[in-house]
This record gives sequence, C-alpha cells and structure tokens, in this order.
Amino acid sequence: MKLLDYVSAIEQADTYKYYGKVLRIVGLMIESLGPQANIGDVCYIRTSNNEKKPILAEVVGFNNERIILMPYSEVTEIGPGCIVESTGKSLSVKIGRGMIGNVVDSLGKPLDESPLPKGMADYLTENAPPNPMLRPPIDEPIQVGVKAIDSLLTVGKGQRVGIFAGSGVGKSTLLGMIARNSGADINIIALIGERGREVREFIEKDLGPEGLKKSIVVVATSDQPALMRIKGAYTATAFAEYFRDLGYQVNLMMDSVTRVAMAQREIGLAIGEPPTTKGYTPSVFSVLPKLLERSGTNEFGTITAFYTVLVDGDDMNEPIADAVRGILDGHFVMDRKIAERGQYPAINVLKSISRVMNQIVDREHKEIAGELRTILATYEENRELINIGAYKRGTNQEIDRSISYYPKIQAFLKQDVFEYRTLSESIEAMKELLNGGIN
Repeated sequence: MKLLDYVSAIEQADTYKYYGKVLRIVGLMIESLGPQANIGDVCYIRTSNNEKKPILAEVVGFNNERIILMPYSEVTEIGPGCIVESTGKSLSVKIGRGMIGNVVDSLGKPLDESPLPKGMADYLTENAPPNPMLRPPIDEPIQVGVKAIDSLLTVGKGQRVGIFAGSGVGKSTLLGMIARNSGADINIIALIGERGREVREFIEKDLGPEGLKKSIVVVATSDQPALMRIKGAYTATAFAEYFRDLGYQVNLMMDSVTRVAMAQREIGLAIGEPPTTKGYTPSVFSVLPKLLERSGTNEFGTITAFYTVLVDGDDMNEPIADAVRGILDGHFVMDRKIAERGQYPAINVLKSISRVMNQIVDREHKEIAGELRTILATYEENRELINIGAYKRGTNQEIDRSISYYPKIQAFLKQDVFEYRTLSESIEAMKELLNGGIN
C-alpha cells in the first residue's frame, strides 16, 4: 500500500519550475510578469546580489496578467528584471513541543538566531475556522489569575475576549499577569507592531522566566513590512491550533488586533482597494472574523484567546473596536480614569462583560457578582453628589450601603503585578467581602 502512495505522489508532482521577472515596484507593491501562481502562494525573488538569500514575497493580487507581490522583508536590491520563482505553496512554519520557551519571528524562526529544535512539523499558517457544529460548548471556567476577572468577569475555556484600552493604561502588564497566573497548559503570545524596545521589556519584566517557560512568543515589530505584521498574527494562531489539536488547553494572547488591521489596510491600499470606514479597506473587515474565529474550542482541546484593541482617544466605538466587539465572546474595558486613581489592573468592571459567565458559574457566584456590580453602579451614579458633600447619610439606604462598601471593593479589585490568586481564592475573597470581611 505504501509503495502505491509513493507512486501516486510522484505522478501528482509538478516537475516544472515557474519563473517570472520583476517589472516595477511602487511603495509596498512589486509587480512581475509571471510566474504561474495563485493568491497566497509564496515566491522567491532573486536579487542582483547572488551572494544574498532570495527575498520571500507573497502573491496578494493580479493586474491584468501581471502578478502583484508583497515582500516579507525590505525591498532593497530588487530591480527590474529580477527573477521571480514560484514555490506553488502557501506559507508554512515549523512547530513542535521543542519550540516552547522560544521567541520567534513571523516565519517561525528564533529571534536569537539559534537553530530550530529537531523533530519539528510543517504547519500551514492559514487554516479554516472549526466547523461550528463540531465546536463543543464552553461549560467550564478557566483560571486567569486576576481577581477582578476571575470573580466578576469569569472566563471559560475556549472563550475569546477583547481587552480594550488606550495607550499606557496597562494592557501589556495585564497580559503578563494572565500568562504567569493562568491555568492553561501553554501560552502563545503575539506581539504585533510593538516598539522594538518594548519586546525585551515585556519578555523580561511582564512575562518573566516563569511565564516564558510555558510560552512561545511571536514578534513582529512596527518597523517590519505590513505583510510580516499580518503573518505574525496568523503564525501565532497556527501555533495555538497545533497545540489545541494535540489536546492542550492553550492561551492565545495577541497585542494588538488594531495593528493587524492597520497592516491589512496598508496592503489593501497598496493593491488598489478603496478606503471606506475611516480609511480602512473592505478586506480589513473580512480578514478580522476569519482570524478571530480560528480560536475557541474544537473536539480536541481549547484556545482561550485574549485580543488587545487599541482605542484612539479612548473612543470605544471606533471601527475596529466595534467590529472586534461584535465577533468576540466578551470584552474587558481598561479605563484611564481608574488608572489615574492608582487602581491596577485598571479594568472598568461596569463597562466590561463576559458573555459566557452565566453558563459556567454556579448560582451563588452569579448572585454575589451581580450584587457587587449593583453596589459599584450605585456609587458611580452618585459619585459627584457624594464627593461634593451634597448627599446626606440616611437619605437612601442603597447609597449608604454603596458608600460603606466602596473602599472595600476598590481594595479587592486592586492586585499587585506579581500577586498570585487562584480562581477559588478570588471567588472566596469576593464572598467574604460581601459578608462583611475584606480580601
């Protein structure tokens, strides 16, 4: 039987190599005459300097019979007449258990230039999301290790959550806390469009050696071409899918989806798409659901995903934030005002929601979390009256109760960066809080 398989593979093999030549370069776009290729195929562009490795590029469009390519690296040393060779395949990366603890680029190559571990498997970076009928429902909570989330915004195994925040409100710190404290087996962390300075800071300070031991970090910095930034998101998702299919509980953390959308906008504008909503091209809004739907549950394991979304001027209704919120299973809003009051993590519990919390927690937990939210909401509604001294004690029983509980709730929601709390400890602390104790 095996011999027949080999014969069949030989018969199907394409023994021809297809070549074309570069005609022009405009901005990010390389236009070539030939070779025969399909959208998404990887091509090699051979530069005039024969000593240098060929440049990898991807087919992103066609103009009449000409092929439009986007490079994975800088376009220096490419000129008219450079040979373009088609591989006839989409991008695949090497992945295996030996990758855990490594920091890699968008093509899956270690950033410290060390050799890849042996025994790696090839895995396509672009895959279809799981069949909706084969997705098991989310029915079990996962420990995030952050009190505010575990108690009031409980996350389920396989849930996809957006973390919405402006710049400098503590997104990276929160991701580091989740990576270190979470009950998942493996973390896949994608740093997309980050400043180069921040990458090492995140790995050494926020993630730390303990977090890195069970993580793979995929890095595509802001200086890299748009295609590399997009591929960083696809590669990280492919890594998560590989481990999910082996039966692991995986955490996928992407910082940030907004920069993925910006990279897709750059590509869309370069190949001639019209700018529509706030300058974003239509392809941005078709790429986002395809990417975000790949995480979640399947019949083998789960990917619990945390996607950060940068909101310009703290506007939660800008196009990308709105599109992402509609796709995901919940959102955590990080509030600059809360951060300015010195409360970290600066999660605004009242503006945040976990859409699967009601299905995965018991009745007592649900009731206590609801009561705590009500107390917070009552205080926030009357904050101005209370602060200027216009409210007199005894006028309203609910407001009186909120005033007495508010400092305790604030103390409960605060958590030091390296403070570790289990899911059960966070829930017990919340119950104690409403029964008159404090965490």
